[in-house]
Amino acid sequence: MAGEHNHSYGSNKSEMLGRLKRIEGQVRGIQKMIEEDRYCVDILTQLAAVKSATHQVALNLLDSHMHHCVRAALTSGNEAEEKIDELMDVVRKVTKG
Repeated sequence: MAGEHNHSYGSNKSEMLGRLKRIEGQVRGIQKMIEEDRYCVDILTQLAAVKSATHQVALNLLDSHMHHCVRAALTSGNEAEEKIDELMDVVRKVTKG
């Protein structure tokens, strides 16, 4: 459960929130482009930018998770296999599509 874990991204939280707010603005811009019947290629270009931006946020979270949560599990021996399995599951989700 999400509430039971320490969040290793805390030091990057404001940066990530800033990125997500920019992504939110980009998505609103794409909605407006569709409402205004803008050129398909322009919309697709903006969608690619949003995909790249969300991918970067995900990579930052993965990096933080590996360097804190997974490392702690591996060095303590507690839940090491579970953390590795959890990490691989999330990597599969992030890299899909």
